[in-house]
Amino acid sequence: MSSKIEQVIDEIEDFVEHCRYQPLSNTKIVVNKDELDDLLADLRRKVPDEIKNYQRMLSNKENIIADARAKADSIIADAQVQTTELISDHEIMQQAYERADEVVAAATNEAQEILDRAAMDADAIRMGAIEYTDSILKEIEEILASAMETTQARSENLLHSLQGCYDEIRSNRGELGYDGMQTASLQDAEATQNT
Repeated sequence: MSSKIEQVIDEIEDFVEHCRYQPLSNTKIVVNKDELDDLLADLRRKVPDEIKNYQRMLSNKENIIADARAKADSIIADAQVQTTELISDHEIMQQAYERADEVVAAATNEAQEILDRAAMDADAIRMGAIEYTDSILKEIEEILASAMETTQARSENLLHSLQGCYDEIRSNRGELGYDGMQTASLQDAEATQNT
């Protein structure tokens, strides 16, 4: 089952996939900014929820360890009961001590193994959650970097096009020489009035 973040990333990828190509280009696309902003806002809302889920998974580590401790305590208590029963008879006291030591040692070893397994399981869960979160954040980072590059390229192309139009208009006006003709007409009119 995919996470909410993966679903939003799929939606963003689907959105980008269905954008129209920029005229005369088959690599640059035209993006509806409002739709992309909505998808990114949705992603921002869902990231904290996913992180809370991973924190809950990590808190299970404490439950696993507590459960393992409870089992270990129970095993030790059983061993102590057996020890008490074994040493109750005076004639077999020495055997009882030896047997009790064996039972306690076995119980301690088993309890330690349970604790070690619980700690390893908890660490594996924590590392898995961290790796998963990092991979999601990496995908988001790549999507945003791509969007930023596309937007910058489009802005530069627009500025270049506008500069070309501006230069062309200035050149055309210069070729008309209208400003010069207007200045000459004004000078002729002033000269006529002075005579």
